[in-house]
Amino acid sequence: MGVSGSGKSTVGAAIAQRLRVPFADADDFHPPENIAKMAAGRPLDDHDRQPWLETLGGWLAEHQATGAVLSCSALKRSYRDLLHSRTHGLRLLHLSGTPEVVEARLAARAGHFMPSSLLRSQFATLEPLAPDEQGTTIDIDQDIDAIVERYLANENLSPNLSPNLISKESA
Repeated sequence: MGVSGSGKSTVGAAIAQRLRVPFADADDFHPPENIAKMAAGRPLDDHDRQPWLETLGGWLAEHQATGAVLSCSALKRSYRDLLHSRTHGLRLLHLSGTPEVVEARLAARAGHFMPSSLLRSQFATLEPLAPDEQGTTIDIDQDIDAIVERYLANENLSPNLSPNLISKESA
């Protein structure tokens, strides 16, 4: 989980590869209306996100037995609670960074529908992991391999243990 540009897709794909489980990017599940809204510089609201989150929860539930990794912004606790309600054993990875670090990453990214102008609204919406949420927060100001290794070690995960994971990044 995390704001756009925090590395959710890259880190999520790397974790999935290490654990040998399926990976999905939540951005790929957005309906065309959501993409058009974000591309026009308008942030999504809870109404926009609800059907998208339901679809993501369904995808996680379909992969419950084998485990999977999903990169998703999951900015609010209520969004994460909805995903938790669809699958058991969900573990969260909050990719946390300063606005300056994330802005620099977004400036270097090409071809994504999410404009950097929406970053401020994402930071305003973001609710960091609460103490009672099962997950880990890792600073993104380090290389991808270090983030992946730290997460796998913190969660005591190996390729033989494949829980459902969610890596936050998408809108």
